[in-house]
Amino acid sequence: MFPHVLVTGGAGFIGSHYVCALLGPEGPPVASVTVLDKLTYAGDLANLVSVAHDPRFTFVHGDICDAPLVDPLVARADHIVHLAAESHVDRSLVDGGAFVRTNVLGTQTLLDAALRHGRGPFVHVSTDEVYGPVPTGSSTESDPLRPSSPYSAAKASSDLVALSYAVSHGMDVRVTRCSNNYGPRQHPEKVIPLFVGRLLAGGRLPLYGDGTQIRDWLHVEDHVRALELVRTLGSPGGLYNVGGGTELTNNELTDLILTACGAGWDRVDRVDDRPGHDVRYSVDWSKARDELGYAPRHDFVEGLTRTVEWYGENRHRFDLPVDDHLTPAPPAQEDRQHVHR
Repeated sequence: MFPHVLVTGGAGFIGSHYVCALLGPEGPPVASVTVLDKLTYAGDLANLVSVAHDPRFTFVHGDICDAPLVDPLVARADHIVHLAAESHVDRSLVDGGAFVRTNVLGTQTLLDAALRHGRGPFVHVSTDEVYGPVPTGSSTESDPLRPSSPYSAAKASSDLVALSYAVSHGMDVRVTRCSNNYGPRQHPEKVIPLFVGRLLAGGRLPLYGDGTQIRDWLHVEDHVRALELVRTLGSPGGLYNVGGGTELTNNELTDLILTACGAGWDRVDRVDDRPGHDVRYSVDWSKARDELGYAPRHDFVEGLTRTVEWYGENRHRFDLPVDDHLTPAPPAQEDRQHVHR
């Protein structure tokens, strides 16, 4: 019997790519896919237009902290893939409470519903930032967590809550920790679409500090494949790092973006570094490789070029920022539930 899959945060960047892969022509056999998304500033139904008319698809507008809404959705699902989260470090420095509410309490709400109804696997999608700074080497799944920001602290907390349900209740919980994602449809608060959007709009680039911070870059389509491997082949209680295999300093990343956009370093302004800015993240993803057969496929320069092209062709999709580094989010929508088929 094919599974009914509930995807939280499925109208966001990573979630929408995952949903479109599930329901695409090369997707796995699924009976249905239900997306639960609050449609805050980072969620957009336009991300799901390619699957909107698929009879297997249902969209529910709502909050993962709303237990009466969550419970029947989980009851009708077989598998849960949990991507809904507040995810931007800069925003967490301004309003950490929103991150704790969504990332921790929302995750617990979903876990409680899954426990009541005996549902699983429950794939909880997290981040490499929970490990904190990694000056040398790479973080393994058994390394201690040392989060540096309210965002990464809230994600680390949600990881531990999720894994505790596996231990205490025997739930089939599987946790992934990914490196920095990039690709089409990412909200322009993140560095690659922010920089690309500013260059396309004739603006300037704000580069934090000395630009020597290092990140590993993971194409969203590679991440989606990893999530599907974890959902279908992962072990109950399993924890899997997902890396992209391309480590770059922010200076190197900026140079590649400038080149892809036909611009020069005269468009870059050095700005004060943000508080607690970790110097480097790096994950060892050999467990996902050895147990699940995961390996990233996308060449970064080619993937970045296609990403720049997408933003050039879809500038109408975003109010691309020119002057403000952090564009304030619009007020959250308060209506409780809209269902679209």
